[in-house]
Amino acid sequence: MDKVVGSAAEAVADISTGSSLAVGGFGLCGIPHVLIQAILDQGATSLETVSNNCGVDEAGLGLLLFAGRIRRTIGSYVGENREFARQYLAGELELELTPQGTLAERLRAGGSGIPAFYTPAGVGTWVAEGGMPWRYNSDGSVAVASPPKETRLFGGQEYVLEEGIVTDFALVRAARGDRHGNLVFDSAARNFNPLCATAGRVTIAEVEELVEPGELDPAQVHTPGVFVQRVVEVGLAGKLIEKRTVRQRASASTSVSGAGSEA
Repeated sequence: MDKVVGSAAEAVADISTGSSLAVGGFGLCGIPHVLIQAILDQGATSLETVSNNCGVDEAGLGLLLFAGRIRRTIGSYVGENREFARQYLAGELELELTPQGTLAERLRAGGSGIPAFYTPAGVGTWVAEGGMPWRYNSDGSVAVASPPKETRLFGGQEYVLEEGIVTDFALVRAARGDRHGNLVFDSAARNFNPLCATAGRVTIAEVEELVEPGELDPAQVHTPGVFVQRVVEVGLAGKLIEKRTVRQRASASTSVSGAGSEA
């Protein structure tokens, strides 16, 4: 089955207002930039996103956030984004903070048909006991707080019950993909992308390189095509560097004199 669509706009055309989205990537690594931009252009609003973080100011999911398109988000890290903090503290955005490993397992569980699981992460904190502010009122009071979760003892240790996550759509970015939807992620981009790909009822993949069926080594495929419904080729479009850190180059004269003194 050929799952390739002609454009990112076509791929996200049926993402409607109120849809939930699992979005792959970590920071700006492996983020489906092109699909996010297409949703921004398309106009869907009141979205619920599930992602490790919510982009940065004016990049990644930060584009949708800055435009006021996200109503609620589930994530484990909200730094590097001043607009996120402003909206959350002003009561404009609902946030469900989740430990990073728990978030990964909730996505994996949802994609595997597992409704819930027990984990020690969060026991003895607001994560398990409830009371974590999910949404504030404009005056700074808590409008919505997290509910308490079921806990249980196993082998004398306490665990908290966490639910799997399934979303309406999943957006991922892969280095290579074929027309059947088989995907290969490059290096660190293989973070939340495979997990999100399984958790979406409809998974849309933007791929940097599109190849024909049979060209990918089956042993190297990270996400089988059975989990992917749409593929769009984007090349290297949208790739950004979150933080550029470089060492100042020594001048030629410094290098020569340094070498001479060492000799």
